Amino acid sequence: METNYNRRQYKEPHPLIKNSKDYVYVIVGAAIIALAFNVFLLPNQIASGGVSGISTILKGVFGWEPGLVQYAFNIPLFISGLIFLGAKFGIKSLVGTLVLPAVVLVSANWEPWTMNPLLGALFGGITVGLGLGLVFRGGASTGGTDLAAQIITKYTGFSLGTSVLLLDGLIVISAAVVFDIEKALYALIALFVTTKTIDLVQLGFSQSKMIYIITNKQDEIRDAIYTEIDRGVTKLPAYGGYTNIERPILMVVAYQTEFTKLKHIIKTIDPAAFVIVSDAYEVLGEGFKRS
Repeated sequence: METNYNRRQYKEPHPLIKNSKDYVYVIVGAAIIALAFNVFLLPNQIASGGVSGISTILKGVFGWEPGLVQYAFNIPLFISGLIFLGAKFGIKSLVGTLVLPAVVLVSANWEPWTMNPLLGALFGGITVGLGLGLVFRGGASTGGTDLAAQIITKYTGFSLGTSVLLLDGLIVISAAVVFDIEKALYALIALFVTTKTIDLVQLGFSQSKMIYIITNKQDEIRDAIYTEIDRGVTKLPAYGGYTNIERPILMVVAYQTEFTKLKHIIKTIDPAAFVIVSDAYEVLGEGFKRS
């Protein structure tokens, strides 16, 4: 994207610093998941998929300690992942695989924060999603059924989404049989909230807008954006679908705080301009964040 300001020097962070940051994400994220399990999900018998869901069911049926059950599933699954999928998971995923059950064991005696299953599903889903989002940002996983889903995908041809849905679906159905239908419905709520929270942690709240401008006064609008907002403009080649006449599109990315001024500039210069605006959840590069 063209800019009219001097390029700032950017220094790549030292690998040790970057790796340390990733490990912090993984450890903190795994700890958050474990605490959410003990204070929200387990007390309300909400088995919202994954190895934690299996451990909830086995706790209800046999009284087995969930942390030990998670170790019993996670470690063999991690080894299977190394065998069938290769050593791409690395040490960070092993850390997540080991830390999560450890914190479950350590916090096993914590008092539940709510015994209302709806609140447990909502806040459990939010907190687990927060933890998983941090783990994923650290470039790792917590093992469990995610690895099993990847193995199924590799050897069956199912998509990863289908494999995850199949495994989590079996766990939720098992919860309906062991507990009751209502608990399974709460588990589905928690699973949905977890997914949305992961997206929020990964993408963040939209702070920027992507604006496409179709106008007959491209040069005037481009220059005004340069001088008044100090944002770069990219000219995209395009042709009218009906006329087949070349009519380039201007693309601009700006912060939400700059958008009102940008809209005013466009309206002042060309009231007939056609403008498309969408959220840009993460923008990296000159004038925005670097990583």
